[in-house]
Amino acid sequence: MLRNDKPRPGEFFQRDRNLHPPQYTPIYKTSVARSPRYALLSLENTISEMTGPVFGHNDIDPIDNDLIKNYAKTGDPIGERIIVHGRVLDESGRGVPNTLVEIWQANAGGRYRHKKDTYLAPIDPNFGGCGRTLTDENGFYFFRTVKPGAYPWRNYVNSWRPAHIHVSVFGTSFVQRLITQMYFEGDPLIKVCPIVNTIPDAQAIDQLIAPLDMNAAIPLDCLAYKFDIVLRGRRSTLFENRLEGN
Repeated sequence: MLRNDKPRPGEFFQRDRNLHPPQYTPIYKTSVARSPRYALLSLENTISEMTGPVFGHNDIDPIDNDLIKNYAKTGDPIGERIIVHGRVLDESGRGVPNTLVEIWQANAGGRYRHKKDTYLAPIDPNFGGCGRTLTDENGFYFFRTVKPGAYPWRNYVNSWRPAHIHVSVFGTSFVQRLITQMYFEGDPLIKVCPIVNTIPDAQAIDQLIAPLDMNAAIPLDCLAYKFDIVLRGRRSTLFENRLEGN
């Protein structure tokens, strides 16, 4: 029991380690230096982990989710215009409302707007590469952007990252915090990417690939890709939408 005699919130589901890449993966060379040298510890969720940040609509600008407009100076950015949309769900399949979703990406030439990115592709003066939005009451989110380009990286002599968008989701608490990458259906570089190949489960890889969604495409404007994001659910059933267990 807590100090105020309220029941303890139900813990979140434990992560399935069989779906996640091992920390030490020599084919992804930087993991060699970054991986821990000792076995990971398993800890019970604390109250601070099961509660988390709250974001209101006042924190979001109306065009934060439109990467075609939110950094434009003299016109629209160059590249294939796309929509990325989907739902944020918990492991029980319920939509997660009012949660912050952030994305960042390279431009259509495969270059990030970052001082350490020295790839020879030019910087697009009208594309910042960052956006954010809040899910609606049913967990739906929506972004408009340009499709990012592939780019080389120093893993092997000729390693290339497939086109991808980085995604950050806060969820309802710190335990649900998720940072991942979204790939595009049909990209041949996915199968040869050393980072993707650290994931041991083929089905888990499929969950990172957004299929083309012609039903959400806008004729004569842009294609669309659907990407649902699944966060960890709770062990206990919510009672009247309060975190009080069952």
